[in-house]
Amino acid sequence: CVCVCVGTCFAYFAGTTSPHDQRTILTSCQPPFFLFETQSQIPISLNWFNPQGERIISNQRVVLHTEGVRSRLTIYNAIIEDAGIYRCQAVDAKGQTQEATVVLEIYQKLTFREVKTPQEFRQGEDAEVVCDVISSPSASKCTLILKKRVARVLPNNNLQILKVAKEDEGVYRCEARVEARGEIDFRDIVVVVNVPPVLSVPKESFNATADYQESVTFTCITSGSPDPEVTWLRKGREIERSEQYVLSTLEGGKSTLTIKNIKQGDGGPYTCRASNKAGSKESEILLKVFVQPHITHLRNVTAVEGSAAMISCTAEGEPLPEISWRRASDGQTFSHGDKSQDGRVEVQGRHGKSMLTISGVRLSDWGRFDCEALSRIGGHQKSMFLDIEYAPKFQINHTIFYSWEGNPVNISCDVMSNPPATMLWRRDRFTISNEGTSNTRIHTAEGRSLLEVTPMSDRDFGRYNCTARNNIGARYQEFILAQADVPSNPYSVRFASVSQRIATVTFMKPDSHGGVPIGYYIVNYKDQSSQEWRTVKSHGVQTMVLLTNLEPNTTYEVRVAAVNGKGQGEYSHTETFQTLPIRK
Repeated sequence: CVCVCVGTCFAYFAGTTSPHDQRTILTSCQPPFFLFETQSQIPISLNWFNPQGERIISNQRVVLHTEGVRSRLTIYNAIIEDAGIYRCQAVDAKGQTQEATVVLEIYQKLTFREVKTPQEFRQGEDAEVVCDVISSPSASKCTLILKKRVARVLPNNNLQILKVAKEDEGVYRCEARVEARGEIDFRDIVVVVNVPPVLSVPKESFNATADYQESVTFTCITSGSPDPEVTWLRKGREIERSEQYVLSTLEGGKSTLTIKNIKQGDGGPYTCRASNKAGSKESEILLKVFVQPHITHLRNVTAVEGSAAMISCTAEGEPLPEISWRRASDGQTFSHGDKSQDGRVEVQGRHGKSMLTISGVRLSDWGRFDCEALSRIGGHQKSMFLDIEYAPKFQINHTIFYSWEGNPVNISCDVMSNPPATMLWRRDRFTISNEGTSNTRIHTAEGRSLLEVTPMSDRDFGRYNCTARNNIGARYQEFILAQADVPSNPYSVRFASVSQRIATVTFMKPDSHGGVPIGYYIVNYKDQSSQEWRTVKSHGVQTMVLLTNLEPNTTYEVRVAAVNGKGQGEYSHTETFQTLPIRK
């Protein structure tokens, strides 16, 4: 239906005239009409003005049509906003004006404007069921009829339900009336009450051991309206279904999360979240994962003699293991706070990390140390090796060597060191080349350097220096090559067990062996009346010699000399003895 509203204005100018107002009411697009007359025949202009005082210009919806002294205003598709006072103004050639007005009233049919159904509310809040009704004139009565319990109608004709509950759900009827026109209409509105989730967790804490292919299942029980959607979260991120995570929804609002093949990193809090239109609720479940002790850090240590050695052992596990130490050399154990008897070994730290400190490191500290991590879940042990670096140390019993011209002698320089030392020989501040000289040769092996010297003259005797060096330090040892001599004379020659044909000779060894060990002794003996000496050698360095095949009742002279590598030494004093006579 196209609604057209028309206003007509007639203008007659003749002396004094009085305009008159007209009131037009449109109910079914009835056109407005007013009449304005004058007897003047002077040409005029007619203009229309809208309720806002603006001059109306003809367009497609608002059309002006003027014929002489008559002007008609037509409004198509009239709307409520078109209502108001319209003014028609007539102007003659002399500039005189006359006006007339028309009041345009537009009645609107009873209309429900955007009445939504269903309308949803959260349980416990004050619900306002909206029923927006418009009409012109206003509806004389607009009520909400409740099919459940009684509620309160607000001044804006909306329905208020205080602290709405689940039992308030249902269909509510909104009815509007315009009694002046006998008009009535209604709308049924469905009210839905959403209940926030209620969440419970039967068990809030679980224990498991890592790396044993164990599984745990968390259970979350929910209720609410509409039925809540359950999600599981860890560290704020939603858990998705996978080989490790199994998500299940059961009857009675139960939801489960199963974690398979539990590892150490699976420990910590997990969140069960239930959500619906009315809100969300969360509950936390704690998974405590126990882990077998595992030593993660233990390294071999190298320390310099006299310095401090610090050995660190770090272990992980749940719960954190306690750490202890064992010294393999003597089996002594150390724990947090322990000290050795000499106070040099001390341990600090117990749970997960321990430090063993050795002050003033000695060579006796060299060797293996065991770190053991223990908890109620189990234990783990690892070993490390403490290596001691030290400057060269000479292992020498004597430093004086004897020889003679043309006789080679070996001077041995034996060294302990870590790291291995380099060794060189010096003579009178000059270094002896490893390639040797005409009368020297050097033989090397690990920890030993052997200087072979063949003295050719007196100049080859004297002091020789062996120097050993590594990155810790340097040491030197002096050796003396002395010129050997023959032994001095034995003394205290005595006789024992003298018989007719046998006698035992004893003596004391010489005070000096001449720098060369004595090889044996020579015993000379002869008949006192004879000029020819007979000789008997001792067995090795024994200071006793047996004389045999002697003549009875005979006086013998005896002398003794020592023999070494250089030669035979001086004789002792000549002593005499007499064999026994033969008894008749």
